[in-house]
Amino acid sequence: MSTPHNQANKGDIAKTVLMPGDPLRAKYIAETFLENPKQFNTIRNMFGYTGLYKGKEVSVMGSGVGMPSIGVYSYELYKEYDVENIIRIGSCGSYTTELTLGDVLIAEDCWSDSSFAKVQNLDESDIQVPNEKLLQQCIDLAKEYEIPYSVGRLHSSDIFYVE
Repeated sequence: MSTPHNQANKGDIAKTVLMPGDPLRAKYIAETFLENPKQFNTIRNMFGYTGLYKGKEVSVMGSGVGMPSIGVYSYELYKEYDVENIIRIGSCGSYTTELTLGDVLIAEDCWSDSSFAKVQNLDESDIQVPNEKLLQQCIDLAKEYEIPYSVGRLHSSDIFYVE
């Protein structure tokens, strides 16, 4: 069953979805890292693919820019396609000189000045936290594969450029 933003059928999307903002990055990830990737979405050029990564079914789909965009796609993935985990992957800036271009940051929480969580989830907190089990799995995998990483707080805003 498709949605207004996704032409996939139930079962086309894995329980875990990686979400870069750029749909062309999703295409690159699928073609580079997944075995037998099958495209499940092209609506609005927001590409989505499902394939195997080391024998495990994984999907990757662009999210667009900003919280309203990822809000639309993540809502539909959870509600209509029974997705269990969405992992936002991609780039971010830094307020500290301790992190440099290419560093891996695993988000232990995210502070936001957006009203998105308040409106969508009736959550008055300015700080959102990930699923503890998923967070620990990310840390454990970084250690296992000897990937240098930092754990820290992200800041997310509805405003990208500030004059």
